[in-house]
Amino acid sequence: MTPSPAWRMPWEGAPQDRLWLAWPPSGYATGTSAETAETAWRTWASVANAAAEFEPVSVVVGPDDEGSAARHLSASIDRHTAALDDAWMRDMGPTFVLGGGGDGRLGAVDWVFNGWGAPDWAEWDNDAAIAPFVGGLAGAEIVASPIVNEGGGMHVDGEGTVLLTETVQRGEGRNPHLSRAEIEAELARTLGTTAAIWLPRGLTRDYERFGTRGHVDIVATFAAPGRVLVHDQTDPGHPDHAVTAEVIATLKAAVDAAGRSLEIVRLPAPAALRSPDVEGTDGWTDWSYVNHVLVNDGVLACGFGDPAADDRAAGILAEQYPGRRVVTLDARELFARGGGIHCITQQQPAAGAQ
Repeated sequence: MTPSPAWRMPWEGAPQDRLWLAWPPSGYATGTSAETAETAWRTWASVANAAAEFEPVSVVVGPDDEGSAARHLSASIDRHTAALDDAWMRDMGPTFVLGGGGDGRLGAVDWVFNGWGAPDWAEWDNDAAIAPFVGGLAGAEIVASPIVNEGGGMHVDGEGTVLLTETVQRGEGRNPHLSRAEIEAELARTLGTTAAIWLPRGLTRDYERFGTRGHVDIVATFAAPGRVLVHDQTDPGHPDHAVTAEVIATLKAAVDAAGRSLEIVRLPAPAALRSPDVEGTDGWTDWSYVNHVLVNDGVLACGFGDPAADDRAAGILAEQYPGRRVVTLDARELFARGGGIHCITQQQPAAGAQ
């Protein structure tokens, strides 16, 4: 009999105790003007306040930003003070896990965080300390990991399978010295996974200067064990048309930890092919409906000002997550800053979550 792993990461749709976010700190993370700061705060608050309709929400706020947080966040949301560089809780925060033997323990995996591969523009001294800080607030046992990793760089099915991209976990600035087998062994220790599906790369925009170089959480996610939602760029004029075709082919050839072939459900991209970043620089859009977050009885979905595509995506998500209410939130300002709804949130599973 195979022994139970020490830790296990549940599927993201398992019952949750709360959702965590970080508040964009003034300056580096909010832009150079009061207007861009207010836009960032309104956008982050829209996600936090929507989530608070479904479950408890906690937000980490920098010591100089209590006023803006109090102004924008619902009074029901817990706030905790800590120095921040940026506000991408999925990546700098802990990855919460449960005791593999079903003993009710809560763990918080503290990956090495270096600003998505130590790019020259990033600051991360404060953010690198957020995972143990949040884990401590949650009453979790801190599980230190020696590898550079971020929560947006992986998705699990809760039954032993993990989705990864070659250019993140083994990319330059992270762990280029480690083999696939070595990465998989560390994920088995920390997440309880036994099968890894390595996707070749992420979306095109994610390899520009301010990108993560391939986060999987805008590419593919598990709607349930054995079933994967995948970003589908249907326009051959966009370079991601070829990228997503390759990703889908890889998923079709894969099997999960239970030996199953995967059912693949496509989430077609919105019509726009190009979009500006927060500095106004135009580029190939990476707008993706895959980057939603699951909360108790709900789905917080990305919207992109494209009514036909937004409604189509919401309908697919409602079919894939029966019994959950889909709430679509405008995510364009998030993506202009480098991510989406999933990227700014981190779920804390309930004890006993499957």
